[in-house]
This record gives sequence, C-alpha cells and structure tokens, in this order.
Amino acid sequence: MTLAGFVTYAGALAIAAAIPGPGVVALVARALGSGLRPALFMALGLLAGDIVYLSAVVLGLAVLAQTFGTAFLVVKWIGVAYLAWLAWTFWRTGIRIEKVTTERSRDGALASVFAGLVVTLGNPKVMVFYLAITPTIVDIASITPTDFGMLVAITAMVLLMVLIPYLALAARARWLLATPGALRALNRTAAAFMAGAAAMIAARQ
Repeated sequence: MTLAGFVTYAGALAIAAAIPGPGVVALVARALGSGLRPALFMALGLLAGDIVYLSAVVLGLAVLAQTFGTAFLVVKWIGVAYLAWLAWTFWRTGIRIEKVTTERSRDGALASVFAGLVVTLGNPKVMVFYLAITPTIVDIASITPTDFGMLVAITAMVLLMVLIPYLALAARARWLLATPGALRALNRTAAAFMAGAAAMIAARQ
C-alpha cells in the first residue's frame, strides 16, 4: 500500500469512529457506571472487534460474512441482550457511595473486553464500514503482511484517539457526583445510555 492509501484509510476510519454510535454510547455508559479502568478494557474490546472485521476483509472473508449473515445477526442480538441486562441492573441497583470501590473491583477485565467485543461485532455501523467501505478505499488484493500490520496499528491508534476522550470525560463526571441523589441520577443515566445503545443496535439494519 502507498502512504496515500494509509492516510485515506485513517481519515475514513476517524470520521466513522467520531460519529457517536452504539459503541460510543455503551463506552460512556460503562465509564459513568463503573469508572475509568473497566471502560478502558471495554475500549480494548471495541478495538478488538474492529480488528476482527479488518482481518476478515483482508483475508477475503467479506463475501463469506455477507453470505452467512445469520452468525452476525446472532451476535447482534447477544449484544442487544447484554446491554439491556446492564441497563436493567443499573436502573434497579446501580452503585452506592459506600460500594464504589467494590463495584469497580467487580468489573473484571475480561468481562469488560468481552462487552466491547460483542457491541462492536453486533454493530451494523462497523459492519458496513469494514465490509462495504474499506474494500473501496484499500486495495485488498495487494495487501502484504507488513501492510496488514500497519492497518492494525492505524486502526488501534485512530480508535483510541477517538474513544479515550469520551471515556475520560465520562469517568471524571462520575467522580464529581458524591451525594445519594446524584448517584441515583448517575445510575439512571448509565442505564439510559445502555438501553439507548441496545435500541440503536436493535433498530439498525
């Protein structure tokens, strides 16, 4: 690939990632509800999902993925169910002042990464970008292993540059809330964000 090709890919990905979608909504909700550390791991899960799609395209699996769309449909509804469950959990109980530290420790790294992965794999916006748009801006047939490594690095860099400001601001806002009433509002806000992300994923075709 040429430098122009890498720049074009990075620019297109940055634009797509910067537009708030289910992934950003779920990430903000995670940061509001559980703090920065779980949200960082969720961001890594979102990134892993993008790399899965990128790998599928580079390996020539785009047609296969489109043909066997049932598998992606299943993943989509798993993501919807998971986010809906999180929304219900935060709406019902959420976090309390005396259990903030405990709540943070319960958010395992693997669970947070898995949540991000599922949200990305079930997000039609991501599917469209990698399976339909990427092949039009990247010459898939000419990609070498070095090119693929560069694309993975660019993907990681661009997504983290877009996602980290979202979660950092949300996590900071979480710690500014210290009263029971504010925490109740925080729990309801996190639940609303997660329910919204689930609805967005469910509604997209």
